[in-house]
Amino acid sequence: MAYRNKIAGVYLLGYALDLVNMFAVSIAYPQIGLELHASVTQLAWIGNAYMLGLIVVIVPSVWLAAAVGEKRLLLISLLLFTAASWGVAQAASIETLIGWRLLQGLGGGLLIPVGQAMVYREFRPHERARLTSVILLVALLVPALSPALGGWVVEARSWRWVFYANVPLALLALLLAQCWIRAKGQSTRPTPVKFRQMAQLLKSPLLRIAMLTYLFIPGVFIGTQLVSILYLHQLGYTPAQTGALMLPWALASALGIGLSRYQFNRVGPKPLLLLGMSAQALGIALLMQLEAGHTLLPMALYALMGFGGSLSSSTAQSTAFIDVPAEHMTHASAVWNLNRQLSFLLGPALMMALFAALTAITSTPHAFALCFAIGCALTLVPLMPALRLDTPRVLALLAP
Repeated sequence: MAYRNKIAGVYLLGYALDLVNMFAVSIAYPQIGLELHASVTQLAWIGNAYMLGLIVVIVPSVWLAAAVGEKRLLLISLLLFTAASWGVAQAASIETLIGWRLLQGLGGGLLIPVGQAMVYREFRPHERARLTSVILLVALLVPALSPALGGWVVEARSWRWVFYANVPLALLALLLAQCWIRAKGQSTRPTPVKFRQMAQLLKSPLLRIAMLTYLFIPGVFIGTQLVSILYLHQLGYTPAQTGALMLPWALASALGIGLSRYQFNRVGPKPLLLLGMSAQALGIALLMQLEAGHTLLPMALYALMGFGGSLSSSTAQSTAFIDVPAEHMTHASAVWNLNRQLSFLLGPALMMALFAALTAITSTPHAFALCFAIGCALTLVPLMPALRLDTPRVLALLAP
């Protein structure tokens, strides 16, 4: 196996673990609340503590990679993640569980940006669209499948086994990292994190538009989906019917990722971004047309949002590092992943807070309508910067 594929394998396994711990764990919240006598606010911190750990450690990961070496840092992060997963599963109180979740996030937050920088350095610009499509397929399949698998584990055993299941997978990633990744040494005098250099990277219009796209489109979709779940519940849809809508979303997302993979090097990011954000915006705008008892329309709208959101996200990730020099890839990866985690954190928080505020000043149907309209508008925020992209320059950079 080629060395770059080995690095990609380790990174993708770690990335999948990160996604499982964002999407599957919520299935266990009711059982955790009953067993550990946790309040709704404390249950929310099971997810918040993990996200906080991810965000806090991203920027220091640049300094740590220089201080101890990238391979050693990956091994440390996987050991920390494994130990914290075991600690969460063994927790006897909600406070202890939240503390272990914070450490688990710190381990995951070290793994993702460092692993991503290593992988993207091994692939040339014109090869990265294919790499991105594989990464996005993992990002598609894990959120689509892990909640169902997590629910089965909770029913068959207990909520603790959702976290125990992390341990063998993390140990496998640890073993592969030890065997496959080459150590490149470490700096005896690691330099401080170069915040100015990280800020200068944003002068690249490609990284800037990619970050803007990822900040708004995936985050707004996740937040809009939470609001739409409440709307569908009000219309009388069962949890099973609502959950089943992720199937057309996943299938259409795969189509969007495939389109980006095969057309990115040919047409560049501009037309793909415009098509993607327009599709997601249209899907959100039409949510108010849903009525009780209908099944085809919500499936079609979720498919439209899945296609548009994944086409935009896949294209954005392929665009982000096109003109980043290899020596700056670690800093660029840290900036990108900080932006990614903020999208996942801020998008849902913004849309849910917006809906709560609107319900306080108007009727519930109007609150839903206004919330979806604002979600549609936010999806189109990257539209004007995308229109200014210089397609001939991008295609020149993508030339083998």
